[in-house]
Amino acid sequence: MSGHLKTLTRYLIETRQAHGAHSTGDLNGLLNAVTTAMKIIANQVNKGALVGALGNQSDDAINVQGEVQKKLDVMSNDAIISETEWVGHLAGMASEEMEDIMPIPSKYKRGKYLLVFDPLDGSSNIDVNLTVGSIFSVLRAPEHKGAVTVDDFLQPGTQQVCAGFALYGPSTMLVLTTGHGVDGFTLDRDIGAFMLTHPQMRIPEDTKEFAINASNSRFWEPPVSRYVEECLQGKTGPRGKDFNMRWIASMVAEAFRILTRGGVFMYPTDNKDPSKPGRLRLMYEANPIAFIIEQAGGAATTGRQRIMDVKPESLHQRIPLILGSKHEVDRIERYHREHEQGLDREFSSPLFNVRSLFSGQ
Repeated sequence: MSGHLKTLTRYLIETRQAHGAHSTGDLNGLLNAVTTAMKIIANQVNKGALVGALGNQSDDAINVQGEVQKKLDVMSNDAIISETEWVGHLAGMASEEMEDIMPIPSKYKRGKYLLVFDPLDGSSNIDVNLTVGSIFSVLRAPEHKGAVTVDDFLQPGTQQVCAGFALYGPSTMLVLTTGHGVDGFTLDRDIGAFMLTHPQMRIPEDTKEFAINASNSRFWEPPVSRYVEECLQGKTGPRGKDFNMRWIASMVAEAFRILTRGGVFMYPTDNKDPSKPGRLRLMYEANPIAFIIEQAGGAATTGRQRIMDVKPESLHQRIPLILGSKHEVDRIERYHREHEQGLDREFSSPLFNVRSLFSGQ
């Protein structure tokens, strides 16, 4: 089957020729190193318990996010660092699993890019054999010759040069954008190459599917509760159509489903933990996925602001995220505006009030 498909290497060369006549090829070299790391991670995920990759790193292993570290979190982080630090295309990198940035060691050539990544998204799914993945974003490094600093990484999503994610599921896939649409690749293990199988992916503007963690419903803001209840009312409600609800607890899996058949993913603002205005990491998750979603014709917002317009304030900043089919995201943004302006109806839901089915009481 792969004989007539285009390899990632050929795709990158042709993309460079078509859109970057003066390009040095450094981005291609970096992406080849990143995708090599993803092949290594895919192999570790695929073998699981056979290589001792399941379970927690240790009983007290907590990462900078305050989350229990899985063995594969650490293995994936190490794989990406070891495959990219020496190639000469990076000035530094930052990972969800590392507290601070990592300047490229002086023994290696300094490059013109910064790499930001979540080495293993959805790691809570590892031990139950569900889909996980890796997310990455490429930014331009400052031209100064000194060591990079945290401030050099704090660029809004609009400054991304490239973004992508790998999906370690029934097949290993890579989804990539360099700002000219979104393309999907499938790993052919027989030849060890990613093959272009999903060219120019587009998200339908309308959908009948949404994804949200309903166990948090008692903590949602009124605009989100309003949207979800209207969806649940189906054909007899104000939307006039039935919706399906999904929740995989893996950002890459949710994003890929939306890329292939449309939908909305919501991890909105809630009051469950006032110290965390959002749950997802702006730089490691929200920005790269938002870049991909927008390039495929979708939209990504906090509910009040376009994700990629947000100026990062810290390396591990958390943020609310709503993304997917454009018309639905626009509707959810409108509900937030109407609520803030006092234009929405008084919202009281029999499904989502304090003693509701979803309240956990």
